[in-house]
Amino acid sequence: MNVLAVRQDNNGDVLLMGPALRALAAGASRLTLVCGPSGEDAARALPGVDDVVVFEGAWIEAQPQPLDRGAVAAFVDYVANAGIDDALIFTSFHQSPLPMALLLRLGGVGRIAAISEDYPGALLDVRHRAVRDNIHEVERALSLVRAAGYALPPHDEGRLAMRVADATPVADLRPYVVVHPGATVPARAWDPRSNRDLVRALQRTGRTVVVTGGPGERSLCAYVAGNDARSIAGETDFCTLGRVIADADALVVGNTGAAHVAAAVGTPTVSLFPPTIPAVRFRPWMVPHRLLGDQEIACRGCRARSCPLEDQPCLGVVTIGEVLEALDALTGTPHAPARC
Repeated sequence: MNVLAVRQDNNGDVLLMGPALRALAAGASRLTLVCGPSGEDAARALPGVDDVVVFEGAWIEAQPQPLDRGAVAAFVDYVANAGIDDALIFTSFHQSPLPMALLLRLGGVGRIAAISEDYPGALLDVRHRAVRDNIHEVERALSLVRAAGYALPPHDEGRLAMRVADATPVADLRPYVVVHPGATVPARAWDPRSNRDLVRALQRTGRTVVVTGGPGERSLCAYVAGNDARSIAGETDFCTLGRVIADADALVVGNTGAAHVAAAVGTPTVSLFPPTIPAVRFRPWMVPHRLLGDQEIACRGCRARSCPLEDQPCLGVVTIGEVLEALDALTGTPHAPARC
């Protein structure tokens, strides 16, 4: 059985598909994952995936490139020549699988499965509806897998997993806490000043702090780290970031991909979670964590990319003391990640 899975979104979203992809791999002779460019690093770190194909979903990416007719035609040709028996399209609750279903149908895929609220016409063979509306993204993906006739192996508990690097640039700093101040969506992160104050407070308690971020977050991370903490923003690839987080006592992070990296490597997490999207769908999965932030604020579910309110009140209510208390409650949990 040659199976094609699709998840076109950011690295964190791709990591959340790990359990569903392992279920597909258990019933497939070959599993190919189609991802977008912003999810490629995570796709290549997932166990169970035999091949990764990068194709941007212009209807998925937050900042898509102009739609290229030649690239679309080349993707349809790839599908037509790949001998795909089954295709499953994974999406978040606010995304449509139908544009991708159309391309897969044009490529001649025999059976296509997805969750779709919109009428799919001839585009889907398995049109699944999740049993409950407010369920975690991992559960949502697994429900689609089951509807298509696949299941996790009996020994697989459904946790997140990823391969991590052997080497780490901060091995000499252990034990340490990781603070990850950035996010691909600005409204999903704590403000820089609060992150900086947290780093100083952690140092006063005697903890060593490592600040992580991507290449575009070097200035932010340098500000948060100050003169004493170590910033490694832009110095790690995805597997190395996984190792840095795996070796940490705990992670402090907003609602962004690093939180799902921590879940994949078993690191306890203080989740500074603004309810722009429901925490029940995206909170850290099957890892010790504390969820902070006003989850009942009147503007919850706004899906804003930048908060229009002064001081972002859903996270502005969180105090440094609350974060320190959450860290004290979480630290000490053992974890044993995989190695690349």
